[in-house]
Amino acid sequence: MNNIERLIAKDLLSIKAVFFSPDKPFTWASGIKSPVYCDNRLTLTSPKVRLDVENSIAETIKREYPDVEVLMGTSTAGIAHAAIAGHILNLPMGYVRSGAKDHGRGNQIEGRLEKGQKVVVVEDLISTGGSCIEVVNVLREYGANVLGIVSIFTYGMKKGLERLKEANVRNVSLTNFDVIAEVAAEENYIKIEDITRLKKFRDNPSDESWIKK
Repeated sequence: MNNIERLIAKDLLSIKAVFFSPDKPFTWASGIKSPVYCDNRLTLTSPKVRLDVENSIAETIKREYPDVEVLMGTSTAGIAHAAIAGHILNLPMGYVRSGAKDHGRGNQIEGRLEKGQKVVVVEDLISTGGSCIEVVNVLREYGANVLGIVSIFTYGMKKGLERLKEANVRNVSLTNFDVIAEVAAEENYIKIEDITRLKKFRDNPSDESWIKK
């Protein structure tokens, strides 16, 4: 657990961008019961947290992907983070739509991007990895050299990790599910004994045996 992981974990918990409720789980659209609610868009409404997040994204990009030439945000949650980090790093940015426009030039990639340029994708969170891999594939098909992803938060779910590996996509997250759970227990957002239950969910979201009956 490094300093950035702890800092961002504390920040996300403080504004309830990541909110744990192991005794009263949320229900995802898929029907899965989840002990965690995550909305990293809330980071944009808190100046202090926003500054921490964007500086950490910029620092991580410089450290992990020093050869980057362009930042590309995922639509829509990654756009603002790519723009602010791009400003800090003095790098061009753009974003990738979920589909090509049905008007104008029919773009799916917005912003200037040359074939062969080295790109880092900026994402807010990763669960099963599907959406960010789609963005990477669009960029690769265009001819970009995608170095990897920087995300604010990752669940670290097995399915997501396997998908990223199969797609040969590297992701570096500012913080992750395990770190946030540990910090949440330290700061009394949850009980220490809840960590085991939370990790059980993380390991297999469809298994509801972690829920107290």
